[in-house]
Amino acid sequence: MTVGSKGGGRLPPRWVVRGAWAIHRGIYAITGGRRGLRSANDVRWGMMRLRTVGRRSGEQRTAILGYFEDGPNLVTMAMNGWADPEPAWWLNLQAHPDATVDLPDGSHKVCGRAADKDERPRLWAKWAVYDKDLDASAARRSRETQVVILEPRQT
Repeated sequence: MTVGSKGGGRLPPRWVVRGAWAIHRGIYAITGGRRGLRSANDVRWGMMRLRTVGRRSGEQRTAILGYFEDGPNLVTMAMNGWADPEPAWWLNLQAHPDATVDLPDGSHKVCGRAADKDERPRLWAKWAVYDKDLDASAARRSRETQVVILEPRQT
């Protein structure tokens, strides 16, 4: 998909997006996790690796995602490169909410959930600080993009 019917400018073809994801995962793997992740700060979102359990396979699955911090929680978007289907990691997290995130400072156990109707507007606005085209990009999807909260859990 190069142009969405609902505005938001141009997106690269899906094969480019998937290729970029594969390269990012490859850099992470080749460097043993020394490259490919970054901490979030006030002016840019961070990059984390989320480890979930496959909803059908029961096997570990990983995805590298953008995030920001909201108190002790990590917040990300279930956007699948702005493609319409829900990302597999989000479907897996809904089936098995307990997961692990890898951050530059180490691994952390989390429990994932969708932001509720009271949390979502505030968190969406916070993400929009990092992505000025957030609303236009989200309009490409036929469904609401979930704001996902990853809360720390005890080991």
